[in-house]
Amino acid sequence: MVSGIQLMEKVLFKVAKQWIAGDTIDDALTSAKNAYQSERHAIINKLGEYHTSKKQIKSTVDEYQKIVNSFRKWKVRGAISVKPTQIGLSISQKECYRNFEKIIRKARDSHVFVWLDMESADHTDETIEIYNAFFSKYERLGIALQANLKRTEDDVNNLLRIGAKIRLVKGAYREKASISFKSKEDVDKNYLKLMKMLFKKGNEFAIASHDGKIIQKAVNLSKKYPKKFEFQMLKGIRDELKVKLVKKKFVVSDYIPYGVNWLPYSFRRIKERKRNILLLGSSLIQSQRV
Repeated sequence: MVSGIQLMEKVLFKVAKQWIAGDTIDDALTSAKNAYQSERHAIINKLGEYHTSKKQIKSTVDEYQKIVNSFRKWKVRGAISVKPTQIGLSISQKECYRNFEKIIRKARDSHVFVWLDMESADHTDETIEIYNAFFSKYERLGIALQANLKRTEDDVNNLLRIGAKIRLVKGAYREKASISFKSKEDVDKNYLKLMKMLFKKGNEFAIASHDGKIIQKAVNLSKKYPKKFEFQMLKGIRDELKVKLVKKKFVVSDYIPYGVNWLPYSFRRIKERKRNILLLGSSLIQSQRV
């Protein structure tokens, strides 16, 4: 007999397949190739975080290196996105640096861009420290910053001073009210404020949002401040909007997660904003029509 939890997982998996490539590297690269054939770039992320097993960490590092090596073979213009806690930060900063160095070395050899994902606010300072340490060695490196955190305006200003490449996201982690904006209105307001800062002072940044109003404001800002930037959206979400942006000659990247740890990631995505549920449903219906 199927339990309530198993039934919920089964239903959620059908929806999650919209934005999860599958379990394997080949699944992720297949999604990346599909995106590239639609004139979009790809950013591949292996699911999983807070690893403390050195065997698991080594396997994760090996997979990222394999992905980096595979882009040219698969004829894909792609990047990778790495979470610090999946490559050793939960053990020590030294362990994380050692493993990230291996990934960066491989990325440098293959001229592949690397994004450093931002996790919960507990790791913001450490993640920025990692970025600062490696950006001086490898310029094809970007960092995600979260608009729901009150500190992010200062982080944006500080990072732009060194020419950092920033991916602006709304933020998917539950944080204390003392350090974060809680309402959608306040998060959106801060996102727009930070986005304007990027257009005025930055270059080579990413607007990572599925919000049509925010994307339109970015389009408008790009006319006033012609900068090198891209839009980033989850695989399988807002594909109809991606097509329109590509036709307008904007760079669009699919963020492609893969791996067996799809359930906690999917719950976080859905809990992140109520609007995500509507977007997922809309995208699912659109995909069935194709």
